[in-house]
Amino acid sequence: MSDIASDAPQTLSDEAILARFRASKNQPTGSRTLGFELLAVRQADREVEVGFTARAELLCNPMGQIQGGYVCAMLDECMSVAGMITSGMTHVVPTLEMKTSFLRPAMPGALRGVGRVVKWGRTVCFMEGELHDAEGRLLAKSTGTAIPTPFSSFKK
Repeated sequence: MSDIASDAPQTLSDEAILARFRASKNQPTGSRTLGFELLAVRQADREVEVGFTARAELLCNPMGQIQGGYVCAMLDECMSVAGMITSGMTHVVPTLEMKTSFLRPAMPGALRGVGRVVKWGRTVCFMEGELHDAEGRLLAKSTGTAIPTPFSSFKK
């Protein structure tokens, strides 16, 4: 591949990135609300696997299903983390645009998301996400674009 991220040397192993996420004391409030846990990092595939613990008292609509906005947030989280991993943990990837297709209702409990970077360009990255239930059924799919932005741009 000839895009930027795949040509960059990898300075952290998959295991080191996973350990870094798990040891973080500063998990964003939104991630905590979704019950986010990074399960696997596959830099060679530009892909991550994420677990979510969807709590009914926080995320459900009156029908007892996970509200669609939270499903979108889970997919956005998967894709964004895949982007950070693809950058070698040097960039955040603020979402420019996102499209989500809902295939079946998401219910409270354990959910599994997959995020991957399809293409990492000079100014835009293209991503995909999937959300599955505990039985492995596909609940929703998403595509998105983002602007890779160096972490250093956010230092105070």
